[in-house]
Amino acid sequence: MYKFVIEGGIPLKGEVVISGSKNAALPILCSSILSDGICRFANIPRLKDIDTIFKLLGILGVEAEMDDENHEVTMDPSGIKAFEAPYELVKSMRASILILGPLLARYKRAKVSLPGGCAIGVRPIDLHLKGLAKMGADIDVSHGYVLAKTSGLKGDRIIFNKPTVGGTENIMMAATLAKGITIIEGAAREPEIKDLADALNGMGARIEGAGESTIAIEGVDNLSGVEHRVIPDRIEAGTFMAAAAITKGLVEIRGVRLDHMAAVVEKLEEMGVRIMKSGEASVYVDGSGKLGPIDVETAPYPGFPTDMQAQIMALACVAGGASSITENIFENRFMHVPELMRMGARLEEKGNTVFVRGIDRFQGASVMATDLRASASLVLAGLNARGRTELRRIYHLERGYEDIDRKLKTLGANIERQVGGI
Repeated sequence: MYKFVIEGGIPLKGEVVISGSKNAALPILCSSILSDGICRFANIPRLKDIDTIFKLLGILGVEAEMDDENHEVTMDPSGIKAFEAPYELVKSMRASILILGPLLARYKRAKVSLPGGCAIGVRPIDLHLKGLAKMGADIDVSHGYVLAKTSGLKGDRIIFNKPTVGGTENIMMAATLAKGITIIEGAAREPEIKDLADALNGMGARIEGAGESTIAIEGVDNLSGVEHRVIPDRIEAGTFMAAAAITKGLVEIRGVRLDHMAAVVEKLEEMGVRIMKSGEASVYVDGSGKLGPIDVETAPYPGFPTDMQAQIMALACVAGGASSITENIFENRFMHVPELMRMGARLEEKGNTVFVRGIDRFQGASVMATDLRASASLVLAGLNARGRTELRRIYHLERGYEDIDRKLKTLGANIERQVGGI
């Protein structure tokens, strides 16, 4: 096991390139199951979750050849002969459930373990299963597995009473090969949904409205190979924006889509962070100004993302005045609060809101990561802190941030990966 050791107080300066979106890449890689041809995907981040999905697709029979240097993968799904996602892989990453829709649509059967992932609260897949059942799937949940089969999926009207990113992706993928037209109402609107639809349409799918609350999919007989470039990771970009601000640095962030980050940019600017566009896909983030308080409520896209809640809280801790952070998506996503308090933060948790009273700076301490985004907030706190911070269980970070320590080092951060994490 490894840990990060951070000596804080250094303003970050320089440029950093944002990796491809994990949350876009995972369903796009799963979509290769639907294709009759070779799929080539670019801008694929090297992460533990990506490695896990490669292993899972490999078990099914998908051949994947990764070009690490260029972040490109070539996938050949012609050898699929297995239809089960075992617990050993699915337990560590709930995105594995995204093979369910493609397997049902193309091969009419699937056996998928109930998913795991970060311990940030209950994230049920009942909306996935109800949607697929309405399209003609016979589904049974038994002994920790989803057992699904169909004589052929048929288009239908699927209504989500609340947005579900994974549910929207699973139904959309399944609908591409279903007979007739499928309408998804109450669909999730995240940019990752639109990116998946673009990849599927490149294969020959007929999808309209992705990125809006109503999506229409007209089923086709088969899908071909495709070449597609994955969008940048908006959460990584937001995290580095917060890193520039919390260290009072000046950082150029390249490979970023500001149109995917309006809610985050708005809140950072409200706090006093200067964000200046410097090119087609590049911005300067100037954190030299005084930070002010903020009130944030997480919401489905295009609202403020739950995946940035922990990072904005770390920033609010060293802003003047009183802030409030309300979590409306997951019920157990404040596990970073006691760790931030170990570093001197003044926080009070009441229900789904944390009230923040600003401090001058964090204090270095030994802290423990509990989930992916909580880990990022503790890195930010360590970059700001007086003295030495030791962050353990950094394997959480490696699920969603590619080479975060190397990237921070290029910006001048004093961060080292050492043996000794729990």
